[in-house]
Amino acid sequence: MDRSNIEKIAQTGEDRMLLAKVWDKINGGMRRNIMASSCFLAPRELEMARLLLGEPEGLYRFGGYPLAERQMLIYLPDYLEEECLMTDESPVVCLRASFFEGDPLTHRDFLGALMGAGVARETVGDICVDHGSCDFFVSAEIAPYLLNSFASAGRTHLHLTQIPLAQAHIPLPEVKVLHDTLASVRLDAVISAGYRISRSAACDYIRSGRAFINGIPCTKSDKAIAEDDKISVRGLGKIKLALINGQTKKGRISVEIHRYL
Repeated sequence: MDRSNIEKIAQTGEDRMLLAKVWDKINGGMRRNIMASSCFLAPRELEMARLLLGEPEGLYRFGGYPLAERQMLIYLPDYLEEECLMTDESPVVCLRASFFEGDPLTHRDFLGALMGAGVARETVGDICVDHGSCDFFVSAEIAPYLLNSFASAGRTHLHLTQIPLAQAHIPLPEVKVLHDTLASVRLDAVISAGYRISRSAACDYIRSGRAFINGIPCTKSDKAIAEDDKISVRGLGKIKLALINGQTKKGRISVEIHRYL
């Protein structure tokens, strides 16, 4: 771990400020041998933090449930087990907002309401909206404030409670399953197949900086894509290369792509 690497990794002034905060938090916990956690980090920010911190023993990614998109980096000293992250000791808290099922609230509605309540984005993790309820993850320090003051999203009244992390309800994402064959498993080919656009249009999106692999921007059309990689393109949505099934008789590669609805 070398703090001076922040300048090499950061791409913007905001990146530098964020990485400095993460480094100070985690390094402070390691020096004092106490639990320490960052704010919630998006996939791109998590990758930058990994480049800065490496993967030292005792450092975990945790967002409240397996496969959370937004996660904290949490350092646990040797006297704490990973299981403590699911207990009351965790820096991550799950809040459940119940509301009238006839009100079609969305992720955007809840995020907007939280920002309107003066909550910083970095203190909010994943927001999982279902029919009549929304389980969302926040940092432990802001949970009491929200429990006392977060009462509505738009015109919809909310009833807020804190629930154990193990009881969080994570709706399965709606996906459209696409089957195709590709000459090679590279970014432009996967984008072309996943969004049903031409290869040249896919290259245009990539060159213009609108394509992301696991949250990291990529401008190389020939970037190799691995199984389970998630790709997002601004204006088109998100897909995942779910399976690489091997070659067909004609020498093409059979793939299964999930497009999130």
